[in-house]
Formats: sequence, structure tokens, C-alpha cells
Amino acid sequence: MPVAVDAPPGGASTQQLNNSDSVPLSQESPKKLRASKRAKKLEAEVAEQPIAGSSNVTDEWAWRSLAESSASNVPPVFTRDGSYFFSASGPAVKIHSVETGSVVSTLNPANSSSKPAAPTGYGDAVTSMVLSPHNPFQLLTASMDGCIRLWDFVDAVLLQTIDIAKPILQIAAHEKFKGEVCIAISRGTKKLNANRNPTGEDNAAVMNVSLTPTEATRQLPVQKPSSTRVVGKARYTFGLSYSPSGAWLVAIGGHKAYVCRTSDLKAGFTKLVSPEKLTCLAFHPTEDFFATGDNKGIVRLWYCLNDSIPTGVPDVEKKAPTTTLHWHAHAVSSLTFTANGAYLLSGGEEAVLVIWQLHTGKKEFVPRVGAPISSITLSTVRSREEEYLLGLSDASFAFVRSGTLRISRTIAKVKLDPAITTDRPSPDTPVPLAAHSISSSLVLPSSHPSSLQTYSPLTSTLISELEVSPTNRVSRREEKTLEPSRVEFATTSDSGDWLATVDSRPAVDGFRGEVYLKIWWWDRKASTWVLNTRIDRPHGLKKVTTVTFRPRVKDVSALSLVTAGQDGSVKIWGIRSATNKSGATEHFWVARSSLRSRSENPSHVAWSYDGSLMSVASGSFVVLYDPATTLALRTIMCPECESVSSTTFIGKASRYLAIQSRTDLVLWDLVTDDVQWQYQSLSTISQVFSHHREESFVVLESDARTSQTYVSKFTPSSSSPTSSHTLPFSLISTAPCPPRWLLSNDPSSFAFVGITHTWSAVIFGDHIRLAEGEETSARGLAGAASVTTQTLFQDIFGRSAFTDLSARNANVAVPASQGSAWKGKEVERIFDTPAYLLPPLGSLFDPLMDEFLTPRTDTDAAPSSGANKYAERQDVDVDMEGVEGPILVGNRLERVIDQREMATMIELFKHHGLHYSGFAGSLDNQKARADQWPPQNQQRTEWFVEWCGEAQWYHT
Repeated sequence: MPVAVDAPPGGASTQQLNNSDSVPLSQESPKKLRASKRAKKLEAEVAEQPIAGSSNVTDEWAWRSLAESSASNVPPVFTRDGSYFFSASGPAVKIHSVETGSVVSTLNPANSSSKPAAPTGYGDAVTSMVLSPHNPFQLLTASMDGCIRLWDFVDAVLLQTIDIAKPILQIAAHEKFKGEVCIAISRGTKKLNANRNPTGEDNAAVMNVSLTPTEATRQLPVQKPSSTRVVGKARYTFGLSYSPSGAWLVAIGGHKAYVCRTSDLKAGFTKLVSPEKLTCLAFHPTEDFFATGDNKGIVRLWYCLNDSIPTGVPDVEKKAPTTTLHWHAHAVSSLTFTANGAYLLSGGEEAVLVIWQLHTGKKEFVPRVGAPISSITLSTVRSREEEYLLGLSDASFAFVRSGTLRISRTIAKVKLDPAITTDRPSPDTPVPLAAHSISSSLVLPSSHPSSLQTYSPLTSTLISELEVSPTNRVSRREEKTLEPSRVEFATTSDSGDWLATVDSRPAVDGFRGEVYLKIWWWDRKASTWVLNTRIDRPHGLKKVTTVTFRPRVKDVSALSLVTAGQDGSVKIWGIRSATNKSGATEHFWVARSSLRSRSENPSHVAWSYDGSLMSVASGSFVVLYDPATTLALRTIMCPECESVSSTTFIGKASRYLAIQSRTDLVLWDLVTDDVQWQYQSLSTISQVFSHHREESFVVLESDARTSQTYVSKFTPSSSSPTSSHTLPFSLISTAPCPPRWLLSNDPSSFAFVGITHTWSAVIFGDHIRLAEGEETSARGLAGAASVTTQTLFQDIFGRSAFTDLSARNANVAVPASQGSAWKGKEVERIFDTPAYLLPPLGSLFDPLMDEFLTPRTDTDAAPSSGANKYAERQDVDVDMEGVEGPILVGNRLERVIDQREMATMIELFKHHGLHYSGFAGSLDNQKARADQWPPQNQQRTEWFVEWCGEAQWYHT
């Protein structure tokens, strides 16, 4: 049992928390005898008390996921008009608005009765999707549960479900073949190696499937296809596509590209051999040749789809002439051609978009897109500039403008670390997680281990990203993975003005190790973190085990930060102030004192509720310190806990101290100087959290066998939990939510945020509202805010003369415009371009003026009845947006005027004219000038200035 003894002889003078005299170490035998009697009594209590995970568990604790545990590799698909795009998210498909980035609807088969009768055992994730070539308002999806689903995404209705009973890997459709699709399925067998032993790679097959159901299943929710035909066998398929003409069908898998004529599917595949494993496939938009990427970073163009390919001889292997393009150091993950076929886009692990000019072989780059590129999708809308949508491995999306080759905006919620899915850190590696009270946000690890992200769970938006340790984003050298600088700790002060982080990099390959303690100050005006102090090697090259601020400090000068390390020391850092030359006061952090522990390294440091006591756990001892004087007040020895992992003060009075080891929990009463009770768990005790108001606390226990977490609530009066709950996941990091985040008025409620072992951010606790948001429900797109593009007529004369009747009838509210199209220093950089490469200055006038002038919105007050008629006709562009969802950073795109709209304007000016009192010239002169439309840039500007008067329309 725990026994109270004096402070270490080599330490400072000790003080008792009660009035009893201290007992020398040589006179402890009678006390140990009394302790043994108490031990027998407590052993009986432990034997009788219920264990977490047994029958005392009442229900599953309420929880909600803030992010997906993994990002999908399925390329997004745009609607025909480019207003929306689809992204796969597990078994569901989310529909995003291109303009706002928000999720406007979700197509989820769980909301329907489309489950197959016999599950495939591979889950139900969407693996491929394509727009129906015969109806632009329908979407075809393929899933691992063996189902092909046809969706009407406008009304969010599932129209048809075809069950193949095999996991589907890819799907392809072409307008030439109505009522049928081609799919690649997993055969459920493994590839054999040279010794005829199965490997980890699945075999696949390509099938032609009819979408017409059988008569027996026509009325059922899940139907069977009326006909199927196996085209050929293949390795695990990473790409399947028809040629633009529909004459060829190509699949890739392993080291081969499988080619077949669609006019003779019975002939089977002709195999084209590649020296490396193929990873992605893309067809030229107009010609019959295709490109592939492999796992060595080489892009190949295959010019072999002609009569030279043998027919009628299945499974013939052949080498074909190819053109190679090589820049990538690692595997190419995605390829796509531009709409005109002149350029090829490629991306991969390097987080760099490469644009290849095919006829010259030259290349351009869009570097540091944020994370490795998983997919590239082209957005081609006639009224807009061409855009590239990058699907990144951290579950975010980035839009790249083809004209500037710069990222115009990004769509993200909680960014995930892509390395977690393949190279998980050890369970002992700490994961940063903290709550920021000022911005009501969470500080989480970002998509790169050296960065942190700030996410608001109240608004479900990503606020900002903080690069704690600026690093090169090179992932590996050849095949050897490079260990990046990793943020291990992040903790905030109670006031929210300070953030302390610890980032480190181990010593490898002759490079020295790095450990940095960085303290950041919150700039309230800019709402960003500013680096205030950097401390190199706070505990040498040894690992830091604890970083914590002193709580509830009213005076800034009394605020302190405590760190503990494996060098055996506990260091207290304080604030100092200095006046700079301008007279402003600056704060910075310095080392105030250092404490040496016993022979054991300190494992944890905890504070009492009011910050007047500090406990340091070291081995089987817990030492209480006065933080103001750093004097040791009490040493508690706990033989039941061979290695104390952490300590927690319970309640606002901090009368009780919970001492935790791997499987034991001892509650020590600091007033009576005795053990209150002991609790033993059959599983592993991960963390203990005290309530912010009540004298109660929560114990989180993890079970490695079931990957579940057991939650038990205790009070100091009993070792039996008052209530118990379960969570269907294990946690690697947990932090309590601030009290004002609680969604319940119950003073005994708990709420936490955590990161699971699958790297998913979750919020859980009492009275967590699990109401489904709009983005998780299936809604028709008719109710979504439509995006109205400006016409050339409106560009010239404004929008006040035109009434958007459709918008009024639909009661769609028009939010305020976001302002100018260019931000920051883009206006300055535009003139850095050589003059011969710049567009005419007449086309730059409006965008440049938009940067300096504030546009008027539709919500502004209307002019009075006596105002000038000319003023009534003035208006500005309004950027139509939907409801804001995830963070959307960047600029709106400028509209591109096509030839059809220009021809309409020419016809308008041929038959109509403008007349005002100050305009000189007859009607014939005006007609002549209209026939010369469009004028040159200089003439166009002078002409519009001359006509900008009190105008009246008349018909010729």
C-alpha cells in the first residue's frame, strides 16, 4: 500500500501538509505492519469490485467523428456544368460546391435498402465512380461490396443497384455502349510467386456487365444483371478506361497493360509489358493513345492502338513502342490530359504537380501543394478558365488555375497525416492535442508531422495551420524513408495567450539530433500564433516527457511552464520582461529553476486546481513541491504501483491525488495522509481526468484485444464506478474540452476530444449531440444555392436592369460579395512579367480597380426615388456563394468570354443602339460603328467612355 515518508535526504527541507510529526526512515517498521493489515482489507475490496469491461458497463458513450480516418484515392468527378464535384468517402459519395467548397449533399446507400444479400467481406467502400454517359444528371458508382449503383444526384435518389457478388475495383462507361459498363473485379485469389506460394497481391478479372436486370429481380431493391461476359484475367487492376472513340478498352495491373478491341471482346486481352509496376492510367481526350505511370516515377506514352496488335490470340504478351517522361523520384499516383490534349499532368508522393508539354517534352511545376497528390481531375467549363482539382492524401482538395499555375483555393476540414496509414509511429510516441480557449478551437497534428492545425469543432472549419518546424517535404531518399521533424507536445495556457510545443528529430545517418522547446504568443489582432522564444535542447538530447503550464495564474509574471525529461530533471521556465528601443514591453521566457529527481527519471508532472501544488511522478514515488519556492513538501511511496505513469489532482479543492500505473489506481487523501481506496483493472489504464467542478473523475482503460476503450466514472467515496461506458475505438491522445464547450447544463458532465489509433479525431462524452448535419444527409441540389455567372451584357451595363426571377422564385438568398479577385501582393507581381507576355492593359483595368475599390452588395440600401436615373442603372458583380462549410482560401475565377456570347453581342449592337443628349452622330454612324465590333483595345475603351452617359434604348 502507499506509505507516506519524508522527503529525500538530499533534497530541500520538507514541510508536512498536516500537523503530525515526520517519521524517520529507520522507524517505519510499525507503520509497515499497519499497512500490511490495510493491504489485506483492500485486497478483499479489489477482489469484489467490478472490472471495466464486465457487466457494470451500461451503454456506449456518445461520440462523433471530426474527420475520416483515411483519405480516399478515388479521383473526384465534376458535373457536366462544373458547378459541383463528387468525392468518395467510405461507402458514401459527397457532393461539393465548387464555388464555396461546402458539402451540399451526400449519397449514402446506408439510407436505402440496397445492401447485397451476401457480403463480400471486403467492406463497402466506394472504389470508382463515373458520370453516366447517357444522362449527365446520373452517377455510376462501384463498391467493394460488389454493387454497381446508379444515382440521380439532382434529387439524391438511388435509382438502381446491380449486385455482382465480387469486390469491384474499377468501373468504365462509354456513350457508344448504352445499358452496359465494364468493371474490374477481385477474383479472391492471390498471385503466386516463383515457388508457387501466394503473395499479398490479389488477382482480378475484367467483365462486361449489362445494367438491365433479370426478370426475377426486376422489382427487387438489389438486382442481378441479365448478362455478364468475362473479357479477360488480370493482376490487381489500378486503372480501367475506354478510348475516346470507344474502339479500345485498356486496363493496367502489375507489369502489364491489357488492351482489347471493343468490337471483339471475345478475343480477350493483348498484354503489353512494362519494365515496372504500373500505378495509374489516362487516355488522350481525342486520339487513341494512353499514358501510364509506374512505381519508379516514369511516365510512358503508348502509341500502339492500331492494326499491329494481334487479334484472336488471347493472352499474347507484346512489347510496344513508348515515349518516356521522367521527373518523379517515387511512384506516380495520378495522370490526366488537358482538354486540348497538348499537356499531360502528373503527381505523386513529392507533393508537386508536373505539367508536361507533349510535343516538346518541357515541363512546368506547381510545388508544395500541401501533401502528396492522390488524384488529378480536370474541370473544363466553357465559361471559365480551365482548372485542375488535386485530391491530396490528407483528405483535402486544392484547385490550381491553368493560367497562373498557382493554387487558387483549398478545401479542407481536419487534415490527416498520410504517413499514419503506412508508417505508424510507436504507441509510446506522444501525439500533440490541446484546446485553445480564445478561438474555441483544437490544436491537432496536421498532414505533416512538423506542423499543427487549428480546427473549430463548433463551426466544423479549419482555421489555420502552423508550421512549427520548417522542413523540406522530401519523404524519402530512394527507398529509405526519412524521419522528419515531429511535433510531440502542444499545450496551451489557461488564458489562451501562450502555446508551448516540443519538436524533435532523432540522430540518423551522421546528422545530429534536434530537440526544440518553442513558446508561441497569440496575436489577438491577427488571430495567429507568433514565435516568442525558442529553447534548444531543453533536456539535452533526451526526450521530453511532460510539458504543462501552471493553471489559474492572475499575474503574468507568476505564469510558469514546467518540463520534465529523461535526463532526470524537472525544469521550471518563467517570463521576463524588457523594454525595447521604441518603449514597448516585450516578454520572453527563461529558465527559472531546475529540480533533480531520484535515480528514476520523472515520468509526469501535474498541478493542483489552483496551481499551489505540483506533483512529480518518478518510479514508484510521487513528490509534492511548492512551485513558488521549489521546496519538497511530501514524498509518497507507492509499492502497489511499481512504475507510476501519471498523477492527477481530484476536484477543485485538490484534496485527493490519483496515482496511476499500468493496471493500478490508488487514491491518496492528502489531508488524512492515507489511502482512500485502490482500484485494479484487468486492462490497461491509459489516462485519468478530473472534473473541473465536482469531486469526480474519469478513468479511461484500453483493451488491446478488442480495440475498445472503457470509461469509468469514480467519486472519492467509493472504489466502485458510479457509471461505466464503452467507446468502439482505442485512443492514443485525449484532452478535456473547455467547460464552456459542454452542450449540457448538467454540472457533472464530461466532454473530451481524442485521436484514435486509426488517426481519426473524435469528440465524446456526456450529452454530445449527434444530430446529423446537412452535409451527411441526402438532399436534392435544387435547394442548394445556385451559382449565377455574369454575362458579357451584364459586365458592360450592370445587373440592376435585369431581374433574376428564378432566384426570387426559389427564395435563394444572395450573400455579400467577398470583394476583389486578387489578394495580397498578386497585383504587384503582375507587373513583374515581361511586357511582351502581358495581356493588353485594357483587359487588366477592371481587375486592378477591383483591388482598390470596395464593391456595393445587393444588401445595401436602394437609392431614393429622386436619384439620378443613371445611378440606378449602376451595379457591381456579386459573387454567388452557398453556406460556408470547410475552409476556402483563395480567389474567385474570372469569367472567360466565349465566341458564342460575343456573336450574340454583335447581333445586339447591329439592331439596337444607344442615344443620349450629348451623343454626336446620326443613326447610320452608330450602325457603322456597331458593324466594326469588336474594336481594338484602345478604341474599345474610348468608345465605352463616350457612351457612358444618360442612355436610352431604341430599336432600329
